[in-house]
Amino acid sequence: MVTTLFSTLTEQGKTTAVKRLIEDSTPRDDFFLLAILSVLMAVFGLLLNSPAVIIGSMLIAPLLSPILGISLGIVMADTRLIFRSLLTLTKAVAWSIPSAAIATLLFASQAGLSPELNPEILARTEPSILYLAVAVIAGLAASFALIKPNLNASLPGVAISVALIPPLAVTGIGLARFDWAMMTDSFILFLINAVSIIFASMVVFSLMNLYAKRPVAEKEIDKEDKKLEQEKQVAEQEANTPTK
Repeated sequence: MVTTLFSTLTEQGKTTAVKRLIEDSTPRDDFFLLAILSVLMAVFGLLLNSPAVIIGSMLIAPLLSPILGISLGIVMADTRLIFRSLLTLTKAVAWSIPSAAIATLLFASQAGLSPELNPEILARTEPSILYLAVAVIAGLAASFALIKPNLNASLPGVAISVALIPPLAVTGIGLARFDWAMMTDSFILFLINAVSIIFASMVVFSLMNLYAKRPVAEKEIDKEDKKLEQEKQVAEQEANTPTK
């Protein structure tokens, strides 16, 4: 079965997937806005003890792309792609946790959170081997679905199962409560999920022989970085243009 699965992958499909992954993990403002909005939505879901709202927050979360970008960079031995994706992920986390803390300070009293914690929050403060197993399976599914166009619709479901955003939201809730144990445990859970996805997707990307697509990745990075610089220049020009 393994031979059949990977022999049906086309070179064009691999190239398209690499380009899309690099584009989706580019550190644009809209990426960080989506990350913040998804965390805020997760905070409200956690405060309300509402699984439906928490699932909705994971559906709009963009963090899966830079995590897979790190994995792809490791497989390609491309330090530029690794650090680029890591920078995007780090900045998203750096924006998300304080945003979650601020939302908690503003709305926790409305949800009657203090001093009790509801089950949805407590569930994200207990890292275990089961979370690692779930993240590994999700990483395998995400990396394989990335290359298969007919499977790309399953990626949001993978993001739900991995649950990258709720642990970050709980980290922000812990920061707002000055609960260092909650912050540490929930952030460890996020790291477990992220590292497990990276490990699992490295296996799949290696089997797909994506190392051969390193020239494609380098060219796409140059293209996206150039576009990003142009966007920044346009934004600066518009900001400096006096209004009449």
